[in-house]
Amino acid sequence: MEHIVEMLNVSKSFPGILANDDISIQLRKGEIHALLGENGAGKSTLMSILFGLYKADSGVIKVRGKEVQIHNPNVANALGIGMVHQHFKLVHNFTVTENIILGIEPVNGPFLKTADASRRIKELSVRYGLDVDPDARIEDISVGMQQRVEILKMLYRDAEVLIFDEPTAVLTPQEIVDLMKIMRNLKAEDKSIILITHKLKEIKAIAERCTVIRRGKVVGTVDVAGTSTQVMAEMMVGRQVSFKVDKRDREPGEVVLDIKDLCVQSSRKTQAVKNFSLQVRRGEILGLAGVDGNGQTELVEALTGLRKAESGSILFMGKDMTHASIRGRIRGGMAHIPEDRQKRGLVLDYTMEENFILEIYGLEPFSKRGFINRKAIRAHAAKLMDAFDVRAGQGTLSIARTMSGGNQQKAIVGREISHDPELLIAVQPTRGLDVGSIEYIHKRLVEQRDGGKAVLLVSLELDEVMDLSDRIAVISHGELTGMKLPAETNEGEIGLMMAGVASGGHA
Repeated sequence: MEHIVEMLNVSKSFPGILANDDISIQLRKGEIHALLGENGAGKSTLMSILFGLYKADSGVIKVRGKEVQIHNPNVANALGIGMVHQHFKLVHNFTVTENIILGIEPVNGPFLKTADASRRIKELSVRYGLDVDPDARIEDISVGMQQRVEILKMLYRDAEVLIFDEPTAVLTPQEIVDLMKIMRNLKAEDKSIILITHKLKEIKAIAERCTVIRRGKVVGTVDVAGTSTQVMAEMMVGRQVSFKVDKRDREPGEVVLDIKDLCVQSSRKTQAVKNFSLQVRRGEILGLAGVDGNGQTELVEALTGLRKAESGSILFMGKDMTHASIRGRIRGGMAHIPEDRQKRGLVLDYTMEENFILEIYGLEPFSKRGFINRKAIRAHAAKLMDAFDVRAGQGTLSIARTMSGGNQQKAIVGREISHDPELLIAVQPTRGLDVGSIEYIHKRLVEQRDGGKAVLLVSLELDEVMDLSDRIAVISHGELTGMKLPAETNEGEIGLMMAGVASGGHA
């Protein structure tokens, strides 16, 4: 069996952290090989070395049997290696074609030959079932489409080895199904794929072999068909993992959040939320299910004060908060885990200790008479990082940008829960997390509920909504299409309600 890529005994360390410890991985031609590991296990670092973004401290890389030195991504491209990053690298006001040819523009004298490029992109798009319009602007297309542009960028450069870094973290359930289809098309054309992920369901659906990394070391490589998800999960986190959420039945208390006939406009001035009414009570997790882009974002922004409500009202703890300031809502006992951790959740160039006090820096003990108390801030950050298992090379002084996505997420969840809120609005709280961290965050959300707090869970992961919620509300095109009790429904019915095909009763 010929190997198209071999990484042998690769090690890489950063200040304070050994990211890759003597790792070996071999990719066969025409296979889909999964790279599985917890957040911060070293998966992205290893692939960044293969793509020329980092240089290994030691070890050998062979491509098609020959030893190579990959100094930068251009060398990787020339060797036929491409990578789709977790956070896409696209210029938003350029067209699809302009993004794809960036850096290798075909010219005729002083003129750009975009028509030829556009034709070739169209051909590739049809051949691999990507369905991309070469003339569309990036800012006008969905996240799933943007990802396909990244795939086309690799194919346009004749990549044979395609690295996907957490490709489904940003996709809707339907887009994930489409991506799997695209990957099968790529495999059928003899492309070799490395899939970095921690979603076991996807590995079972698409990969043939899986290499598991834990804390920078290889635990083993297994054949996926003959290995259960339970075994892979245990290899990944080093202990038994429960896939079921443990929660007792309880009677919800008084209404904490009362939304009445709320209307909210989108940034494009269209009606994103229409006459939406909903109540969330103490001691319950209310799950809001919906396909991405159906008004959830605008609803949450109106609740948290990031967007103005056009009409209707938001009552929080009996007070009218429809037009209150963001700070007023936070001080009133509202906390928010935002859907985009990098845009809304963290200041990426701040340290962790600064990020942990973003909303409370004006309060004692963190400041007094206008002076910041560094010691109190550091102690607070250390306590939260310990409690929420946030791993970072430089401890509380780590810059947020340098941490893995999963550790960034755990930090935000820790910060918001530490405010001891009456209402926790959790949007995609486990996006991009591994099974161990998901289990942990689910426990913390249930703890909030059991402590008599109200939780509004907004998630695109249907199984998460089904497992965690006491009641499920479904949103479609900005309207409430029904309420269900998890025990009285199933994923199929909720899926139809999300699509706006069926309407549900009221729970």
